[in-house]
Amino acid sequence: MESSTPLAESVKFRSSADVYDWISGFINMERGQDIHGFRLDRMRILAELTGSPENCAPAIHVAGSKGKGTVTGMTAAILNAAGIDCSMYASPHVTDFRERISMGAKFFKENIYTSAGGELCGMTDSLLRSKDPKFFLFTGEKTNGEEPTFFELMTLWYFLCSRAAGVKAMAVETGMGGRLDATNILDPLVSVITLIELEHTEYLGTTIPAIAGEKAGIIKPGRPAIIAAQKNEALEVFKNKAAQTNSRLLYFPEWSRIYNQEINKNGTSFSLKLKNPAGKNDLFYNDLRLSIPGKIAAENAGLAILAVKTAFPQVQEDAVKKGLAGFTIPARFEQLPIEQDFILDGAHTPRSAESTISTFVQLYGKGGILIFACAANKDAGSIAQFCIPWFSKIIITTPGTFKKSFPQEVYEAFLKAAAEYGNRDPNKQEPINRDPQILLIPETAAAIKKALEMGQDLRLPILGTGSFYLAGEIKNFFNKN
Repeated sequence: MESSTPLAESVKFRSSADVYDWISGFINMERGQDIHGFRLDRMRILAELTGSPENCAPAIHVAGSKGKGTVTGMTAAILNAAGIDCSMYASPHVTDFRERISMGAKFFKENIYTSAGGELCGMTDSLLRSKDPKFFLFTGEKTNGEEPTFFELMTLWYFLCSRAAGVKAMAVETGMGGRLDATNILDPLVSVITLIELEHTEYLGTTIPAIAGEKAGIIKPGRPAIIAAQKNEALEVFKNKAAQTNSRLLYFPEWSRIYNQEINKNGTSFSLKLKNPAGKNDLFYNDLRLSIPGKIAAENAGLAILAVKTAFPQVQEDAVKKGLAGFTIPARFEQLPIEQDFILDGAHTPRSAESTISTFVQLYGKGGILIFACAANKDAGSIAQFCIPWFSKIIITTPGTFKKSFPQEVYEAFLKAAAEYGNRDPNKQEPINRDPQILLIPETAAAIKKALEMGQDLRLPILGTGSFYLAGEIKNFFNKN
């Protein structure tokens, strides 16, 4: 690949894994490492030095607290089914880092990863050695100097891969927030914002309006914005942002109706009515099918369809049906391929946990086994309140070693929630499980083995949730065993 600028010298990598290992040596917020602030100017410099690959194809940009990865993946699936080659950027990955940078249902060819990685590494190395004062952010001419971060380099690697592959569209998920997220150098055809909850409060703010304000940063001047159902305090933020940027706001509850919905262990079927973004007759999609069970899966699919029809109005119904029917994504109510009923879901916010547990109980009944772990910054207490009534056995463990976690504190939060639930007036609610057995098994593999043993002995279904990192640990456990 030719260099885009004098700084972008080529470096050869033997494999995509080598590229990922190199990028992993930089500061990584996903690991809770210290960071020198969110700075879009730093990301813009990196992109400009490689010829602005974020402009290689039109994009759909997705932010939100929950469901954004699913919406991004469904968007890519529909576009690929329509013959519009669409790449996908998502995070975190569950078992394979290439889940972050792909063509949706399949990975890029290895030479795409390695050639793009070579350009990225050559540019970065030259930049950090440069004496040019216009790169003072990195050279230390006017500051102490700043290296790029892991997420900035991953994001640029994705854009470089997309350009090298000659894609015709990009479906891009933000990492965290939106306003200062590395992906926000995009000028997308349409922005999508999924449900907003309190999350990453140490970075995004401690209130719903504050977090919504960060997510609203992906709404671009004159570009339409699709907004999922929200609390009024979040919706007002998005309406104000849309007005300030002269952006058309499409509020999903006002633009859609989901009906004929059926949920079973094999997935979800439903029909959808949408207002036509082109302003013509309403759009009807009958008998849509997903391999993911749950009401939220249908809502996410509706958001993806509306985004596609807004950005690419030529996409037809058969492509929508084909794309959704073939769509899969790790750790979104995923049934493990074993004889026992063992479901994985990366739910890590109270609302997402409530949705996952509701679907699990609907399909597998009350009194199952829960294996739960979450990172240090999650609201374990609120999630515990949703879990306690529905499970007879609860195992608290560690979500692997990638992120900082405190399983002892999570265990105590679940004990507290159980005690509070047990003290409630039984005449005011259905007493489902007033005294679940709660175990603390910090070693993840041991916790998985215990859940499997109890599930087999008691013939009970198992749900593993609370973190995508826990889901990855569980999947890797089965791969090794």
